[in-house]
Amino acid sequence: MRGHDLLTIADLSIEEVRDILDIAQAQKSGDQPYEGALSGKSVAMVFEKPSLRTRVSFERAVRRLGADGLYLSPPEVGMGEREPAKDVARVLSRYCDAIVCRTFGQDVLNELAQYATVPVINALSDWEHPCQALADLLTIREHGGAAGRNLAYVGDGNNVIRSLLLAATSEGLKVRIASPPDHALDAPTLEDAAKRAAATGGEVHTMIDPVEAVAGADFVYTDVWTSMGQEAQAALRREEFGVYQLTLDLVAQANPGAKIMHDLPAHRGEEITDDAIESDASIIFDQAENRMHAQQAVLWRLLR
Repeated sequence: MRGHDLLTIADLSIEEVRDILDIAQAQKSGDQPYEGALSGKSVAMVFEKPSLRTRVSFERAVRRLGADGLYLSPPEVGMGEREPAKDVARVLSRYCDAIVCRTFGQDVLNELAQYATVPVINALSDWEHPCQALADLLTIREHGGAAGRNLAYVGDGNNVIRSLLLAATSEGLKVRIASPPDHALDAPTLEDAAKRAAATGGEVHTMIDPVEAVAGADFVYTDVWTSMGQEAQAALRREEFGVYQLTLDLVAQANPGAKIMHDLPAHRGEEITDDAIESDASIIFDQAENRMHAQQAVLWRLLR
């Protein structure tokens, strides 16, 4: 990895994305030993946002590697209130070998990385969700592979699709994104993804119509319409995103055997229907499992 941090997928080259996925596959299958690889190391996990998958998957990954994980809740740290992120970074760097941070603002992660002397890993910010994207690509590899296949995303142009798009184009996927006009993905991310796609044989297409995006897709992905911190906008967002709901009727427009994806937690009945989550086409819980394997590969690569 360039430098010592994983703040965004944009920080990783195409080769680095693929290397992490190769490591994750090899360790998950048992082809590459990992037990005790980080014995004697410690990882601070600073969480400003609550979590199920992120906390459990990181704690399990840390323990599987033989390291110690230290969970720090918002009241214990209070970045920006009790003390600035730069002080937290310098203190934790004296105690631990890496900092995992799940936060609201990307600026917090950037400040941690600027002042820390150990690797900083983005466990989620408002700008990107890189560990989720790596888990998603690992899951896609396990369900028929990535290169040349079609991934459709319907919904908000948010942190999840920002990371997913960059990771997907690094693996040669052809990606179509359908979002309401006022919620489209930003131009710099699209430009970066287009460069990756040009190097790997992938493609990037943006549109408004979700049916157009899903037609011919091998994977259909969505995320919540209202993220944590946007609760005041929930009613408006339900109106804006209503036609973007991932239903079995929408998935029927995709290729036969297309898989349904969601990063969880899901607002069942809003961005995705209950029967879509529970259908045989769903690989949503494979994604959740692969958070542990992808993050284990990141830790292994950064700290060995």
